[in-house]
Amino acid sequence: MTHAQAENVIKNIIREIGQECAMKGQTVSETLVAFMVKAVVLDPRNEFNVDRTLTKADVQKLIKLCIERLLDTRNPSLDTIKMQVYFDMNYTNRVELINEQHRILESRLAPVSREITDNRARTREELESVYRKVVSYVLLRSGLGSPTDIKVIREATAALQSVFPQTELAAFLSLNKKEKERQLKELTMIVTGIRLFNKDCGKGGEGIDDLPAILNEAIPAASHHIDIELQTSQDLAYRYTAMVETMHQSLNAEMELKLTMLKEVLYNVRQHEAYICVILSDVISCAQEVEMMQKQFAAQMEQLKDIVRAKTAVPTSQVYPIFIALSNLWTSFQDEILVLSFLNNLTVNLQQFLGAHTVIFPEDVMESLLEGITVKSDEERLKESADHKVNVSDFTLEEWLFPETTMNFNQLIVQYHGFCAYSFAVKDGLLLPGNPSLGILKHKEKYYTFCSKEAAYSFAKNPDKYIKMIGDKAKECPELIQLLELHQQFASLAPYSQIKSKDKILKPITKCDSSTQTDTHILPPTIVKDYEWNEWELRRKAIKLANLRQKLTHSMQTNLSHMRRDNSAQVYLMKDSSTQTKFENSSNVPKPQIFLAGLRGGTPPTTHMTKVNLTRAVDET
Repeated sequence: MTHAQAENVIKNIIREIGQECAMKGQTVSETLVAFMVKAVVLDPRNEFNVDRTLTKADVQKLIKLCIERLLDTRNPSLDTIKMQVYFDMNYTNRVELINEQHRILESRLAPVSREITDNRARTREELESVYRKVVSYVLLRSGLGSPTDIKVIREATAALQSVFPQTELAAFLSLNKKEKERQLKELTMIVTGIRLFNKDCGKGGEGIDDLPAILNEAIPAASHHIDIELQTSQDLAYRYTAMVETMHQSLNAEMELKLTMLKEVLYNVRQHEAYICVILSDVISCAQEVEMMQKQFAAQMEQLKDIVRAKTAVPTSQVYPIFIALSNLWTSFQDEILVLSFLNNLTVNLQQFLGAHTVIFPEDVMESLLEGITVKSDEERLKESADHKVNVSDFTLEEWLFPETTMNFNQLIVQYHGFCAYSFAVKDGLLLPGNPSLGILKHKEKYYTFCSKEAAYSFAKNPDKYIKMIGDKAKECPELIQLLELHQQFASLAPYSQIKSKDKILKPITKCDSSTQTDTHILPPTIVKDYEWNEWELRRKAIKLANLRQKLTHSMQTNLSHMRRDNSAQVYLMKDSSTQTKFENSSNVPKPQIFLAGLRGGTPPTTHMTKVNLTRAVDET
């Protein structure tokens, strides 16, 4: 069977289970059904072999078992699984929640922004219409008052006109789309800062709620409500733990069924406690952020008052940045309101998954079962075992971490959500809080805590054995996979939040006393004979080494050096051209031979010169 065919078969199984449950009056999500299918297949008691292809009979058996478990409304195990699926699908950290809210706001404002940026207004009426849309955009984006309230509109329009007169609208519309969007956001922040300043001065602020005051009341109320929920779950967990611990010591056939139900209820309240702790941590972070932002808001407002006090004109370069800072802080207040509301709703919605234990173990049954049993809180158990630390000298191969020798001791990610690994493995799923102060065992880059020194010693003798026992127990109770954070052993059932952060493994930073000693001269002394300190001597040697007398130098010009120095070009002048004929010939001209006689004179007084031409004729040569 190919991977695509296998996916289609699984989708069909999930769809059929969901339809069967809906026909019987129980609506279940596909995520819950998928989780239940994997849990039923992993349970060894159901005898499904994951290494072979499921037959038609196996599929029908799987569907039947899943439907039975999903329709068992009085099953605490099912409530725990539903709680885990709900929390995994709905919870998100504060950063992602705020970013998602900003993305939703941007998508809702996109049509309004598009009407402004794509507008090609020319007439006066069209420009006035665009300006009114800008005012609406500012109000919608800032969230300060209703955009339909005439008083809010007038105040926002007056603030906008002080920084963006209607006469500048034509120039604004001539910009490109991105620049217009940027200016719209900047105008919104400046107008928001102006309105907040006017509200603080008592000159405006129509429709603006006092968010800091609201948060100052809402955060303690939410924290108090969550503390009550946490305390209730912890009290139930302490009582169920005491009953399970007592029954495990004196177990008989009659108590076995009741013990199984007690453990399932214990897992239910422990999971609720874990989720409430996560929510409470977010509320504390919210309170810290609000406190810091209130101080920043007051400081910015005071700085703004100092700038504008007793001045008729203030440079925009001084006040605009403060207006923008006030707007950003106010947006952060709005974000914290959203986060707080989300956490409150999440806390309330988690209560629906705690109904099974009140039906199975009402108060009168709880009192009868607790008769003669001492209920201990987690803090009391930790105090009892705090003085019995592990002796490192008793171990040769195992590595133990202690708060005195590990810098990030409290930040280590401990296995099984901090519960004692040995007690859970040996006592058939009993959850007892581990005490890190006894010592944390490091085994295969994972960290384990224990409820007592004896449990630590027993687990350290054969850790792999007990780890396997815990994995086998989790296959029978699938809710333990997420409660004990066994996602590395069951990767297919890991929640989305764990999958995203699975690579973030924190390693311990151990501390120890150490010292080092360095010899004065660890190497034999060496004197460099050719060392030269004189700069001019170094230059002389460099010139000698370069030996540029017989070298050619080259230069080139790049785009960066163009027009930065004098350039010259050399051309060759045109030369006379000549042609050569195919034949070369010459003629021999007779040499002239002319003789003159009688120039020297003679006996007679008169000189008679005689010219004799002895030159040969041309044809005779």
